[in-house]
Amino acid sequence: MTITRTAATFPPPVMEARRWLDGVTHPDTRPLINVSQAAPVDPPPQGLRQAMADAALTRDDAHLYGPVLGMDELRDELAAQTAALYDGTVTPEQTCITSGCNQAFAAAIATLCAEGDEVILPTPWYFNHKMWLDMSGVRSVALETGTDMLPDVEAAAALITPRTRAIALVSPNNPTGQEYPDALLQSFFNLARAHGIALIVDETYRDFHSQSGAPHPLFQDAAWDDTLIHLYSFSKAYRLTGHRVGAMIASEERLAEVEKFLDTVAICPAQLGQHAALWGMQNLGQWLAGERDEILTRRAAITQNLPKLEALGWKLLGLGGYFAYLQHPYAESSADLAPRLVRDASVLCLPGTMFYPSDDPAGARELRIAFANLDAAGIATLFDRLADLPAA
Repeated sequence: MTITRTAATFPPPVMEARRWLDGVTHPDTRPLINVSQAAPVDPPPQGLRQAMADAALTRDDAHLYGPVLGMDELRDELAAQTAALYDGTVTPEQTCITSGCNQAFAAAIATLCAEGDEVILPTPWYFNHKMWLDMSGVRSVALETGTDMLPDVEAAAALITPRTRAIALVSPNNPTGQEYPDALLQSFFNLARAHGIALIVDETYRDFHSQSGAPHPLFQDAAWDDTLIHLYSFSKAYRLTGHRVGAMIASEERLAEVEKFLDTVAICPAQLGQHAALWGMQNLGQWLAGERDEILTRRAAITQNLPKLEALGWKLLGLGGYFAYLQHPYAESSADLAPRLVRDASVLCLPGTMFYPSDDPAGARELRIAFANLDAAGIATLFDRLADLPAA
């Protein structure tokens, strides 16, 4: 019997975790705290929603197929703001708009890999990257990270083979939250270029980086597009998760290949989402700065509440973007602990086992907390519940 690639791919982790809620009731005094998914739950600000409504009502072309690589105006704005942020050179022809950042990754892999090729992913990895590689017949090569949750360039070099086509990094990282230092990203860029492979850098959570200014200097290289494939998401910045608006910045030659992929799977990105992203980029700079400040306040609340858990043997492994990555002190695997947290503490989070190869024991001690939808008081309550959790 033939096993299809989808059948051989593990289920979507967030959907699997939601099934742990089935049949579980939570006391009125202990409502569910859901820290399983890294997505804002609040709607976009009123001005952006109005701009979307105006586009829907007044622009006939907002209801038609658009350019496969995205609206020209949005590509122009993305190129200009990226160049300004990174103090580099990016042209509109080097940008494209995708139906979410996951599709941007899928399109990049489609242009890079054939059956049996390899892509290096640091562990713990972003599970949707792993899932797409599995469904594409591409081998995911695990690159272990250190105790600081950062990948090592020399260790990556040792994994490169004639079938290696790319190294894929996420910064700020999902799931650990770690912000990769600019020198580390530069070293990976140099490694990829030396071996003639691509460096994919997914910066979905860039707008919530704790450091101001450019996260790295890669766009300052005059020939950056011979190596770098940059991925971005408008979803987190402007609360547009349901409208699926992402982006890729790469060479014109690669985007010509990307166009084939996008035309086949979606024809074009959703028009209203693109109008929203454009309006957001042009009008919500100050608002987005406030959103970043709020996320940094919540990040500080994680640090402030951490002693409650450290005294019980917990350890913070990573913090940044939307995430806190914790090591728990229990003998049970996180695969068992996470469902128990739903029942015993009314907390829904993802176990570290969802971010590692199935034969890697490292994830058994780890949990991912996506804290973007908890204010400081909610974070304090979360840590109190974790501290009060009895051993299995």
